[in-house]
Amino acid sequence: MQINSYGPGTTPSLLMSSGHPASFQGPQLSPSPAQQQVALPPGSQVPPPANNGLCAQPLVPPIARQGGIPGPVFPSPNLQQLSAQSSGPGYHPQQSNYGLQMAGSQLSFPGAFSGGPAQLSGPQQKKLDPDSIPSPIQVIENDKASRGGQIYATNTRGQVPPLVTTDCIIHDQGHASPRYIRCTTYCFPLSSDMARQACIPLAAVIQPFAVVPPNEVVLITCYRAQYETPLHVVSHGETGPIRCNRCKAYMCPFMQFIEGGRRYQCGFCNCVNDVPLFFFQHLDHTGQRVDHCERPELYLGSYEYVATLDYCRNNKPPKPPAYIFMIDVSYRNIKSGLVKLICDELKTLLGKLPREEQEECSAIQVGFVTYNKVLHFFNVKSSLAQPQMMVVSDVGEVFVPLLDGFLVNFQDSRSVVINLLDQIPEMFADTNESETIFAPVIQAGMEALKAAECAGKLFIFHSSLPTAEAPGKLRNRDDKKLLNTDKEKTLFQPQVNSYEPLARDCVANGCCVNLFLFPNQYVDIASMGLVTLYTGGTLYKYSNFQLDADSPRFLSDLRNNIEKKTGFDAVMRVRTSTGFRATDFFGAIYMNNTTDVEMAAVDCDKAVTVEFKHDDKLNEDSGALIQCAVLYTSISGQRRLRIHNIGLNCSSQLADVYKSCETDALINFFAKSAFKAILSQPLKMVREMLVNHTAHMLACYRKNCASPSAVSQLVLPDAMKVLPMYMNCLSKSCVLVGRPEIPTDERAYYRQLVTSMGVADTQLFFYPQLLPVHSLDLKSDAIPAAVRCSEERLSEGGAFLLANGLIMFLWLGVSVPPELIQGLFNVPSFTHIRTEATSLPDLDNPYSKKFKSVLKHIQSQKPYAMKLMIVKQREQSEMLFQQFLVEDKSIYGGASYVDFLCCVHKEICQLLS
Repeated sequence: MQINSYGPGTTPSLLMSSGHPASFQGPQLSPSPAQQQVALPPGSQVPPPANNGLCAQPLVPPIARQGGIPGPVFPSPNLQQLSAQSSGPGYHPQQSNYGLQMAGSQLSFPGAFSGGPAQLSGPQQKKLDPDSIPSPIQVIENDKASRGGQIYATNTRGQVPPLVTTDCIIHDQGHASPRYIRCTTYCFPLSSDMARQACIPLAAVIQPFAVVPPNEVVLITCYRAQYETPLHVVSHGETGPIRCNRCKAYMCPFMQFIEGGRRYQCGFCNCVNDVPLFFFQHLDHTGQRVDHCERPELYLGSYEYVATLDYCRNNKPPKPPAYIFMIDVSYRNIKSGLVKLICDELKTLLGKLPREEQEECSAIQVGFVTYNKVLHFFNVKSSLAQPQMMVVSDVGEVFVPLLDGFLVNFQDSRSVVINLLDQIPEMFADTNESETIFAPVIQAGMEALKAAECAGKLFIFHSSLPTAEAPGKLRNRDDKKLLNTDKEKTLFQPQVNSYEPLARDCVANGCCVNLFLFPNQYVDIASMGLVTLYTGGTLYKYSNFQLDADSPRFLSDLRNNIEKKTGFDAVMRVRTSTGFRATDFFGAIYMNNTTDVEMAAVDCDKAVTVEFKHDDKLNEDSGALIQCAVLYTSISGQRRLRIHNIGLNCSSQLADVYKSCETDALINFFAKSAFKAILSQPLKMVREMLVNHTAHMLACYRKNCASPSAVSQLVLPDAMKVLPMYMNCLSKSCVLVGRPEIPTDERAYYRQLVTSMGVADTQLFFYPQLLPVHSLDLKSDAIPAAVRCSEERLSEGGAFLLANGLIMFLWLGVSVPPELIQGLFNVPSFTHIRTEATSLPDLDNPYSKKFKSVLKHIQSQKPYAMKLMIVKQREQSEMLFQQFLVEDKSIYGGASYVDFLCCVHKEICQLLS
C-alpha cells in the first residue's frame, strides 16, 4: 500500500502482513506534526539484539530527564566527538549492556555484523509486511508529484526545499539555492538543552561550486561581451567588498539599512556600520534601499565579488592555474597499452581546457612528467623543434630541473606537445622497470607549481604499490587478521608519516592532486589517497584495468575532471549569527586552524559538511543566519569571493525542528561523521552509535511531539520516516563492515569518496535506484518509476537496472522476454548473453535506443562514470549484485530493513521506559 504524507492530528495505522489494522490507543493531540506509525505484529516480541554491537544500550549513562525522557547520552551527534566520551559508570568497552530482556519467546536479531544467520529461540514470529513500512521510493515519488517541475523561490526563511531527487527550477530570491546549501533541519532549536534533547545534528552540506542547470543561469554584461554564468559578479573596484567592521561578514540581504540609508546593522553580530559614500542610497517608505533590485548582493542569496589585492598571496595578482600530467611508465602500464591510451587522449583533451565564457582560449598552462623509479621532466617550449627530456634520479631531494619551457600554453606549443605525446609510448617501449615511486612525484609537481608561482592540478596516472626506495615507500600491510579488532582502524590510517606533511605543503601552495589508480592488487589507498583527500582532489580507481572494457569509463572520468568548473587555491570561512557557530568540518579539505577550510582546489562535485553548536540562546524573530564565503582563483587567474547566504528558523517547539528535517542531508552528515570516527574508534562502536542516535531522535519525537499510541507502534515523524532505512544502509555499508571478502582498498576508496560527496550523491550511494527495464515505455521520454531495493521486487520475467552513482548492474531474470534480449543484446536467447561485457551494442531498434537514453540520463547527473555489469539470475555474479539490494539482509552481515526497524523500536522502548 502507499504511504502518504499525513496532516496534523492524524495517526495512520499501517496494515500488517496479517491484514489486521495496528492497534491505536489514547486521545488525539491537536495539533501534532505529521507522523508515520508502523505497527509490529500482534503478540510478537521485538527481537533482542545479537551481541554484535548493532543494538546496544547507550554507551554512557543517560543524563537527567529533560522533557520527560532521558536526555541523549551524547553532547553532540558528531561521532568523532562522541567517541571521546570518557567511560562512566556501567561503561564496558568490550561488551554491550543490553539491560532487561523482554520475556517470552524471542527472535534474536540476525547476526548483523558477525555474518551469522538468524537464530530462532522459539516459535517463528509474524514478520512485518514490507509494504506496510515507509518506503524511500514512495517518499521520492510523493515529492516529485507535489513539487516536481515547479519553480521553487528561496524568498522565505526556513522553508524546506524539494528533495534532491525532485527536478525543479530554483529561483534565488534572497537565500542560497539548495543546490549550494542543504541543511539537516531548517528550524534550529532555541537552546543547547533542546538540541541535546532532540539529538538531531545541526549541520549544513555546502557545495559552493554546484552545477546549475541552463535554465537557472544569469546573463552578465561586461565591457567585452555578454556571457552566461551561474552567479552575478559584483565589483567595487579598488575599494573591494563591503564587510561588517566587527564580524567581517560580507554585505548581503540580511543587512538592515537605517538612518536614511547612511548606516546598516549587521544581521550576524548586530554591529552598526557606516555605509561607504560610493555605496550610499536613499531608503523608500518600507525602509528598503531604492536600488535594492539593482544590486545582487542585496537581493540574492548567492553572488560573487571581484577580490582586491588584499585577498591575494603576497598582495600580487595571481597567475592562471596550471595542469601537470604525470604518467607512470613502468613495465605493466606500457605493456597494457595504458600509456599510449593516455597520450592519445591528451592530444584531443588539451584543446578543450576550461576557459572563462568570455575568453577565446584557455589561460591554463600545461606540463608533462613521466616516472618509474626516477622522474623525467619535459621541455616543450614553443621555439623548440623537438621536446627535451631531463631526468631527476635523486628522488630523496626532488627539484625541478627547468622552469622556462616546462609549463606552457598549449595553443602556443601545440606541435611540440603533440610530438612529445607521440614519442612517450615509444620512448619507454622496451622498459623492464616494474618498481615505482609516488610521494616524490607529488613533491615534484608541487615544486613546479611553487616555482611558477601559480596554483593548479596534478593528474597522476599510477598502477602499483610504490615499493622503490624513496620517501613515501609503502609495503603490503593488508592483514585480514585485523578485521573486527581494535586495530582495524589502522587500515584506514596512512602507514607512514610522510604523506600528511606533503599534503599540508600541497595545500599551502595551491597544488591539487587528482589520482587515477589502475591496481591489480593492494596499493594502500588509505596512504596514497591522503594527499588527494586533503587537497580537494578526486580519486579514481579502475581495478584490473582492461583496455577494451574499461577505457570508455576512464576516458570519460578524465574528460570530466579536466573540463569541470573548479576554483583554485581556495579558503572557505563559514560565519553565523550570534548564538551558534560552526564547530566541525568534513570533506576533501585541510584545516590548519579551527575556522579556515583550505582547499588547493574545489570543484563542482565537492561538498563540505559543516556542523554547528549553540554557544548561547537563539532568537525566534531573527532566526539563525549562515554565510559561506569562498575565496578562490578562477581559471582565468582572477581572485574572487563566492558568497552563499541562508536563513533558518528557530523555535522553542521540538515539533517544529522535526517537521523541518531533511533525511538526505542527515545521512550525508552521519556518513561523513561515522567515516571520520573509524580513524580513532572500533567499527563496532561506531555502528552502535549510529543505532543509538537513530533511537534517541525517534524516542524524543515520540515522547514530546507524537500523539499517544500503543506500545507496539513505532512512531516516526513524517519528515524522517525513512531515516531508519538510510541509517541501516550506512551501518552495513562495506566501509563499516569488516569482512575478509571485501578488499581493504575498496573500503578505503569508498570512505574517501563519500567524505567529499554532496547530498544527491550520498542519497543514491546508500539507497541505489532500481528501475524495471522491462517496463520501458518505448513511445515516451519518461523513465520507468523506480522500485524498492529488495529481491522481492525482482521477477523471473523482468530486467532491472540498478545504479548507485559508482556502478550499474543490468539484472536479467531467467524468463526475460526474447524480444527484450534481442533488442538490447542482438542475441536470440538468455543463454547467449555474455556477462563479461561492460557495455551494450549500439543497435537501431526502439529497445536499444530507449535503454541507452536511460543510461545517459542517469550518468549525466553523476560525477563518476559508472561501470556496467551484466548479471544473470542464478549465476555466480548475482551475489555481488545482491549486496546492493539494501532492504534485504546482507550476505556479508547486515540487518534487513524490517529487522533494523524492530531493533530500533526496542531501543526506543528502553529509552522511554
